[in-house]
Amino acid sequence: MAPHHLPFYLAPGSGTDTLMVVMGIFLIGTILWIGTLYWKLHSLPERMAHKSQKLQFEFVAVLGLISLFTHMHIFWIAGLLLALIDIPDFGGPLRSIADSVEKIADAAPEAGAVMTEAGSAPAVGETPASTDKPGPAKEKEHSHV
Repeated sequence: MAPHHLPFYLAPGSGTDTLMVVMGIFLIGTILWIGTLYWKLHSLPERMAHKSQKLQFEFVAVLGLISLFTHMHIFWIAGLLLALIDIPDFGGPLRSIADSVEKIADAAPEAGAVMTEAGSAPAVGETPASTDKPGPAKEKEHSHV
């Protein structure tokens, strides 16, 4: 057969196989593309938890790493489920309550200080002024003799 009758996919006599070079480049590109797709799919739970500012972000990230190194898909599934679930934030309201109680405690007068009519505590060594209003009734002490 004459060389002009050979199909295009056969290497010519010069030794350069064009089809093999094209397929080699295609194979390397495909492997890189599939690897990138794998990494994006593998980090999906972590990206979901990070995007929505979930409290359990670190836990989801650790589950993703465990599934990557152990090749056990149950960890990836658990991370995906945790990324989808909203865990209620109990710390925020409790922190707010603690801050409010602390503000109230700082605003309250010191124990043992008596307020005068002007609304300020008497100076050190000064006796509190008596008021005409009767104070709260004290309970009678009962002695059992």
